[in-house]
Amino acid sequence: MSKFVAVTACIAGVAHTYMAAQNLKKYAKKNGDQIKVETQGAMGFENKLSAKDIAEADAVIFAVDTNVREQDRFAGKKILKMGTSEVVKDGSKAIAKAHELLGD
Repeated sequence: MSKFVAVTACIAGVAHTYMAAQNLKKYAKKNGDQIKVETQGAMGFENKLSAKDIAEADAVIFAVDTNVREQDRFAGKKILKMGTSEVVKDGSKAIAKAHELLGD
């Protein structure tokens, strides 16, 4: 079991941001992994990751089509970057790639 944190953000900050977040949660759970997802959408930050969440994570997943706000919080972490559309279409691939990043 791995621990991941993720940030999702699309250009408009509406549909894809939240659909990607749901897919990451769904497939992490199916894989037996833990995940916390921060959305950076039209409503601003939602479920903002704490410093502790980030420190305890094995890796970070950025499912984004725009810049991650406050990206410096993730310095020194292994980061997988994918587009939101890719994660919406195949969330299992995102989790598999995060495991590859860890060498699992």
